[in-house]
Amino acid sequence: MADKNNIVEGNAPGAYYVDTDCTACGICIDEAPDHFDMSDDGGSALVVKQPSTDDEKANCENALESCPSEAIGNNG
Repeated sequence: MADKNNIVEGNAPGAYYVDTDCTACGICIDEAPDHFDMSDDGGSALVVKQPSTDDEKANCENALESCPSEAIGNNG
């Protein structure tokens, strides 16, 4: 389970975040490419845009559920 106390620097402010357990596998980017991207150093994914529609939220939830390291969280 993602830990809001270990959020990777650079996540867009809002409910969804990536924490330091991210292994940079890229699955979240495949699931929600408008909302996740790799950090500049490639060591972690980041939330680059928070979802605003139900479809966007569903894509982000799919990314959260697909994350093998459980590094995506939702505080919403």
